[in-house]
Amino acid sequence: MNTDNSEILNKKHTEDFNRVLDIYENTYSHEALINLLKSGSVAEKQAAALKLDELHNSDDADILMSNLTDCDGKIREAVSFRLAEFIRQNPEYFTKHSDIFIKAIIDINGNICRNTISALKNLKNYPQFCENFCKKLEENAYNLSLQAKNFDIQEGKYKINKEIFKLYWYLEAIYEFSEYINENPLEQILLNAKEVDDYTIREKAAKIISKQKNVKFSYLKEELKNDKNYYVRRF
Repeated sequence: MNTDNSEILNKKHTEDFNRVLDIYENTYSHEALINLLKSGSVAEKQAAALKLDELHNSDDADILMSNLTDCDGKIREAVSFRLAEFIRQNPEYFTKHSDIFIKAIIDINGNICRNTISALKNLKNYPQFCENFCKKLEENAYNLSLQAKNFDIQEGKYKINKEIFKLYWYLEAIYEFSEYINENPLEQILLNAKEVDDYTIREKAAKIISKQKNVKFSYLKEELKNDKNYYVRRF
């Protein structure tokens, strides 16, 4: 990097820092913060998401949710950090966003996946949301688990690691919403997952099975109790 580019970057970082500091230290109206979330810079959107106290209506929630995916990682993480708090305040504002949530739970940033799944627990009392969300979750998890059981993990390819990462978080979401997942698709997903070379996937499968009361899953539980990996067997 040449000196001119370095100076430009340093200037940009300083400007961003000063702008964020201004937002944190001064009083901004609710409308001003929402406008920053709508059309501000990366630094402004990040700061606005963290500074915002509440959502006044579903339009505010729509603007917040538009920043949970398909934007800079700093913004996505800030929004995911506040998500549970805002959903607890007004869960009805978020029930139409199952498509965005499905994308957010497999974000490349694990903190965003974890924050989003944790926040989603607050929507379990909304049957229509759970039906829509879990239908997509079932389909995506099944398709990916079908591919993953044939992956050669030893190859260490980026694409394989990326897909395993996604499956890991799909299974984590299934664990949290397993009571809303249909038994037949769930069984197929678990059958595939237990064949995946990566032990963290088999561990997630065992964790999900440990939560099931239906005896139809007993044979899967017994198989995984004989797994070569301790973290899988412990369930």
